[in-house]
Amino acid sequence: MKTFLSRISLFSWFLVLFLCASGPAVAQSYKAEPLNESPPSDLAAPVRSALAATGIRVTGPSGTLCDVWLGKAVPGSAKAPQSLGVVYPQFAQGTLVGAIRFPNSVKDYRKQLIKASVYTLRYALLPENGNHMGVSPQRDFVLASPAAADEDPSTLTIDQTMALSRKATGSNHPSVWSLAPAEDHPKSLPSVFHLDDGDLWLVEFPLSLQGASGSPLTMALVVVGSAPEA
Repeated sequence: MKTFLSRISLFSWFLVLFLCASGPAVAQSYKAEPLNESPPSDLAAPVRSALAATGIRVTGPSGTLCDVWLGKAVPGSAKAPQSLGVVYPQFAQGTLVGAIRFPNSVKDYRKQLIKASVYTLRYALLPENGNHMGVSPQRDFVLASPAAADEDPSTLTIDQTMALSRKATGSNHPSVWSLAPAEDHPKSLPSVFHLDDGDLWLVEFPLSLQGASGSPLTMALVVVGSAPEA
């Protein structure tokens, strides 16, 4: 009997150790840090000129997940009216938000495979139709397009943006990357946080708006995880 109780006690001790160790490990699976590197030469010169001189590196268990360069002064309205289901009403669809580099092939929010390369990121809204029910709590996304195909930093129409992004997937659907509300509590940026709902990892960053005074807009982009029905 004593041997049995000892085994139970030993098992409980190891279980406590495992739970204590696994919690911080999950929290530290991904991280973001400043990247002292100019936008890559894969991007057209006008696009590079529209981006900040330094970027953000997101790393995970296997090393670098992606590098992000944000617009240095993104066109947008700091006083845009709120709209149901829209987190970032400041932007027009087709606005160039930044660029992203993947050192390895990855899957987007729709689980579509895109190759290791450099892509532009343009703002878009999820269409309000039955085909996109339950995809995301908010309608805000960025669409990834191959750097070689997107050479003009000017704001495009949504049709132009989608046509470019389809070249990233090689399918009839653009490469979609979900935006989400930033966390409420103050912290140093850039940073990474985890959402239990959907098991999503997001990189959070400040974005400067063109002609806006005051603090930059804080945004969050899903870099790991997918839509529930994807």
